[in-house]
Amino acid sequence: MSGVARDQDVDIDLGQLVRAVWARRLRILAITLVGAGVAFAGAKIMSPQYRSETRLLIEPRAPAFANTQQVNDASAGPLMDELNIASQVQLLQSADLLKKVINDLKLYNLPEFDDAANGSAMSSILVKLHLKKNPLENPPEERIIDAFIQRLQVYQVPGSRVIGINFTSKDPKLAAAIPNAMANVYLSTQSGAKLDSNSEATRWLEPEIEGLRQKVSEAEKKVAEYRTTHGLLQTNGTTTFPAQQLNDISAELTRVRGDKANAEARAQSVRNALSSGEAFDTLPDIMSSQAIQRLKGTESGLQSQISDLQTSLLNNHPRLKSLRAQLSDIRTQIRQETQKILASIENEAKVADLRAKELERQSDTVQATSARAGEDEVGLNALEREATAQRQLLETYLVRYREAASRADSNSSPADARIVSRAIEPVDPYFPKVVPIVIVAAVATLIISAIVIMLAELFSGRALRPVDVSPKLTEESKAIEEEHVPEAAPVVAKAVRKPVQPSMLAIVAEEDEAVEAVKAAEEAPEDDNEFSVASVADYLTGSRAPLAIAISPTGDSGSMATVSLTRMLADAGRRVILIDMTGSGCPTELMAEDRSALGVTDLLCGEAAFGDTIHSDRLSDAHLIPQGQSDVRRAMRGVDRLSLLLDALAAAYDLVVVECGAADVAGVSRLTRSRDIEIILSLPEVEETIFVTLMTEFQAAGYERVVLMSGGEGAEQALGRAA
Repeated sequence: MSGVARDQDVDIDLGQLVRAVWARRLRILAITLVGAGVAFAGAKIMSPQYRSETRLLIEPRAPAFANTQQVNDASAGPLMDELNIASQVQLLQSADLLKKVINDLKLYNLPEFDDAANGSAMSSILVKLHLKKNPLENPPEERIIDAFIQRLQVYQVPGSRVIGINFTSKDPKLAAAIPNAMANVYLSTQSGAKLDSNSEATRWLEPEIEGLRQKVSEAEKKVAEYRTTHGLLQTNGTTTFPAQQLNDISAELTRVRGDKANAEARAQSVRNALSSGEAFDTLPDIMSSQAIQRLKGTESGLQSQISDLQTSLLNNHPRLKSLRAQLSDIRTQIRQETQKILASIENEAKVADLRAKELERQSDTVQATSARAGEDEVGLNALEREATAQRQLLETYLVRYREAASRADSNSSPADARIVSRAIEPVDPYFPKVVPIVIVAAVATLIISAIVIMLAELFSGRALRPVDVSPKLTEESKAIEEEHVPEAAPVVAKAVRKPVQPSMLAIVAEEDEAVEAVKAAEEAPEDDNEFSVASVADYLTGSRAPLAIAISPTGDSGSMATVSLTRMLADAGRRVILIDMTGSGCPTELMAEDRSALGVTDLLCGEAAFGDTIHSDRLSDAHLIPQGQSDVRRAMRGVDRLSLLLDALAAAYDLVVVECGAADVAGVSRLTRSRDIEIILSLPEVEETIFVTLMTEFQAAGYERVVLMSGGEGAEQALGRAA
């Protein structure tokens, strides 16, 4: 027997559980060894499975004899993005490709791929009970494909354009042969698709090229006929005859005008020299004349003789006179020769002028002819554009046709993929892994054995220990209790002898003159037979009430019980907070680290922030909003805001407990507008008069859920009389 009473509260003895497991360690070790042995035997009995893998790199590939332009065209093909790679993965798993591999390797003759033909007894029973579909109803080809797909895995290697093909089989040779065969079939299929595309291209291009040749011939014939009809003959392949003639006349006219201007300038310079008497022997036209040059030479000789004779003869000497006469005659001849040169230059200018006028007349005539030719060239250009377009299209088709014809060979159109890693025959099986299976089985057996022993200890009661559920006060609580109670006794069992201090809500009731009249007393509901703090805690846990108002008519002793209730709820894992609305501040003394901590009065007076008033209980996981240091009467003028405070706390905590001390119904009604709350009457010792009065008042005010919290023996009897 466990030694635990039937109705007694118990707790789990972890030490006893550990001792029970340690006492049976040899049994657990034996069971673990047996489990490991069974796992080892099972792993050895299982048929080994071998796995091998082939990898393909998806990339654009061009023929080996392709020129640079073809390579560039191939590289400019479809981008090998994630969707393209995923599409190739699906192609590798297509039914047509799998059928081709199955037929090539004759897998339909292997029992491994048709287990349904040799089904087990269990499978036959399930089929007869109509719990499983008869696999023989499916065609043999479908069964083989299903078995093939179950052993096949095709995937894309993350972050690359590599596709992995792995296959699992009982035969290591077959595990390597199937991925390689799939890769070969895939490459041949892709290459065949390219060959089909090239063949279709050549078949389509042949009639198109013949038609384009006829169209090009007709278009060029129309161009030639149009040129002949409209006289638009070409001179150098690109320019028509009128245009070329106009260009020549324009060039000649420009040259003649330049000659004319040059002749006029030369003549003017000669005239200027003659009229001004300046030396004209520096002019190019004068100096270029041979007659002038001879006369100039004679003149120089005469001047030289005159100069020599003047030194020995007088000026009137006949020899000198004769020489001077000859010199004068020579100069006259030079002047006459200059006049002839001037006349020649003027004749050149006149001829150039006449030539320019003639060229201008011809230019006007040719321009008129060229204008008409320009209008005719509009139609000629249209015909030439049509002929050019047809010719370019024909040339493009011819290039494509030659390319397609050159790739008609099976080796000329490689698939856009290549094998980067071929599958090899595996040596070690992929499954089963004997060592990991044995280790996992041993650990699992060890854990399960320990759990079974612990459960046996719990069900037998040997791992349970009785728990005293009466509230246990700390040393500080007992010291405070001794200040208010003459003898230190448990708070739920002794009544308070000291006069009760008024609560904060009682102060509000004094100042509020318009208190709502209470309703008639209703019949009190029956409660449980136990009214201890633990029972109330269990009740609040089950009810999941968001708000509980604790009334302590006897003063601080009841407040101590409320503190014990709050801590018990926190120890049970509920998020609970207590608000000290008492006049004495007893909960604050028991729970707060600092008696002067900011609290509810500071919050209502606006002297503290909401977050600054929430503190942790020093002995549990519960939270506390202390009484505070501000004036109580001034704070209670804003008591109507407490309902908003309680709503906010109810949203953040599982339960909000408000300790009101010795409050009445009027004060409690100021806290919240809702009547769907828990009212806790904290009476360590049940006093029948107080309990019946409070029960009647609260029920008359509409509070149906009134709970008594007491440890006294007369609680049940008093509650019965109150009902």
